[in-house]
Amino acid sequence: MAYRTRTYIAGDWTNDKNAIDQLYKWNNSDYWGLDFVDVHQFHQSNDGSLNCSIKDSLRDRMDSCKTFVLVVGDKTNITTAGACSNCSSYVYGYCRRNNTTSDKSYIQFECDKAARDGLKIVVLYNSTVVSKSKCPESVRNIGTHIPMMVYVNGQLQWNYLSIKNAINN
Repeated sequence: MAYRTRTYIAGDWTNDKNAIDQLYKWNNSDYWGLDFVDVHQFHQSNDGSLNCSIKDSLRDRMDSCKTFVLVVGDKTNITTAGACSNCSSYVYGYCRRNNTTSDKSYIQFECDKAARDGLKIVVLYNSTVVSKSKCPESVRNIGTHIPMMVYVNGQLQWNYLSIKNAINN
């Protein structure tokens, strides 16, 4: 196993892209103090790959991480991307390529592995409230859970300081 020094960002990259992009904006800024080494910049996978191949790549990425950050939005818990049943090699419960099958989405797979590996878990809700019913069950009751948004003087803003403290501490 590799030495764990990096941070793994997970989430519904379609529906919560704004929140994920904000984390990267802060991390890449010279002004903001959010500081993490993103494992995704070191390991790439082809989006055209089979779901099982992508999960192998995700597993390899996570093996070098000490911190797992999950962005939770309205559709996180119902996202099915990555389930074997969505793969063209999946036929009647079996894989034509003789791989094991799983109906876990990429997000469920990542959360299960983070919990199993004992990673530091930070769950950021793309909202002003923590709604654990939207969080995958394997990380629902572990780690730090905080909202990413806050109202300040009637204006909706990113909750930067709380996010920074959760990730960096």
